[in-house]
Amino acid sequence: MIQSRLRHRLRALNLSDFESYTKLLNSDAGRSERKQLISALTTNVSHFFRENHHFEMLCGQLLSNRINALRAGGKLRIWSAGCSNGQEAFSVAMALLTAEPEIANLDVKILATDIDPVVVEFAQKARFAERYINGIPNDLLLQHFARTDAPHETVYEAKLNLRKMVRFKELNLLGAWPMKSTFDAIFCRNVVIYFDQPTQNQLWPRFKEILLPDGLLFLGHSERIPAPEKVGFHTIGPTSYQRHG
Repeated sequence: MIQSRLRHRLRALNLSDFESYTKLLNSDAGRSERKQLISALTTNVSHFFRENHHFEMLCGQLLSNRINALRAGGKLRIWSAGCSNGQEAFSVAMALLTAEPEIANLDVKILATDIDPVVVEFAQKARFAERYINGIPNDLLLQHFARTDAPHETVYEAKLNLRKMVRFKELNLLGAWPMKSTFDAIFCRNVVIYFDQPTQNQLWPRFKEILLPDGLLFLGHSERIPAPEKVGFHTIGPTSYQRHG
C-alpha cells in the first residue's frame, strides 16, 4: 500500500527507486517533500453527517445544556480532530444552526485540524463538488450552500454564515497542541483506528485534559476506549463519551 501511494511521488521527482526517495526525505532539501509524503500516506475519507447519532447527541444533550449560558454571553468550543476535507466540521456547524438558528450570532467556534496540509487547504476553500455532498439534506444544502454550475462539474460553496463558524488548521495529533482553551466537545472519528494501542492510550488522557468537565468525546464506529473510567470518561452512547472528574 505504501509503495502504491508513493510511486506517483517518485515519478513526479524523477527518482528511480525508494532508496533515492528516502535519502531525499532525510535531507534538508526534502523538507517540502515530507509534507507531500504525509498527504500521500494519510487516508482522507469523510462524509457529511456521517454517524448522525453523534450530531443528535451534540445538539440534544450538549447544546441544550449550554444554550442559556451562550445567550448570557458564554462560549461554545468544538474541535474536529482529523477533519479531512471539512465535511465533519461543516456538519457540526449545520447541526448547531438547525437546532438553534440564533447560534449564528452567539460565540460558537469550531476548530478543525488535520495533519495533511492538502486537505486542510481544500477544506479552507469550502467548495465541494457534487460527489462530496452526499448526506446533506436538501433543505440544508439550499440554506447553507451556493450552487455553481461550472463547465465540467457542479460545485457547492459554503455560505458565509457557515464558514465563519469554522477555523481550519494543520496539526499533528500526536505532537504538541497549541490550543490554550478547553473544548465542550471533540470529534475524533476514524482517526485512532490507525494508531496502535500504546499510542491510543497516550491520547485519551490528553483529550480529557483539554475537555471541560462534562465535555463530550465522539469516536468512529470501529473505535473504543477500552476502559473509559480509568482515563476519566464514562460511556453515554455508541462511541460517545463524557468526561468526568
